[in-house]
Amino acid sequence: MNNELTILGIAGSLRKRSFNKAALRSAIYLTPSNVTLETFDISSFPLFNQDDENNPPEVIRQFKEKIRASDAILFATPEYNYSVPGVLKNAIDWASRPYGDNAWEGKPVALMSASIGMLGGARAQYHLRQTFVYLNMYPLNRPEVIIPHAADKFDSAGNLTDQHTKEKIQELLKALSTWAGQWRKLQQDMKV
Repeated sequence: MNNELTILGIAGSLRKRSFNKAALRSAIYLTPSNVTLETFDISSFPLFNQDDENNPPEVIRQFKEKIRASDAILFATPEYNYSVPGVLKNAIDWASRPYGDNAWEGKPVALMSASIGMLGGARAQYHLRQTFVYLNMYPLNRPEVIIPHAADKFDSAGNLTDQHTKEKIQELLKALSTWAGQWRKLQQDMKV
């Protein structure tokens, strides 16, 4: 069995200097040796319109292909108004439609969130977990990576400077990799 794993990283922010994008960029360099972390930019996605779900734009087709080709998903998201940013929910909706063509089906998933506030995006993570139930995704319960006071943990170029946060992201990636590997083996065993 191939032990190489691919994780697809998705940032729930469009802001150029987003701490969540910076956390995702940092995660690329903190992955275990057998893991590749690729990211997908959702900034060009149109608003989801059910009238277009059977003939989505090419960027949505590419997004769904990347999701399906990955072993696991890593979301890095801010929290807006106690919840998930609209751009991330929009991307999730596009990839789950039309009915019966849910690209998220059965994917192991992990979450990180960063915020300038003291709660670090925790409520957005909990709302995402509710969405995962219907999408039949399998989230890690721990470790939780919640980055409060993010402005103090990244330098002006967006580099993660906080060692504790780096360690927590590494723990999360290791756990997600293990979970994705176990899930892949289980699926293969079920096909035999």
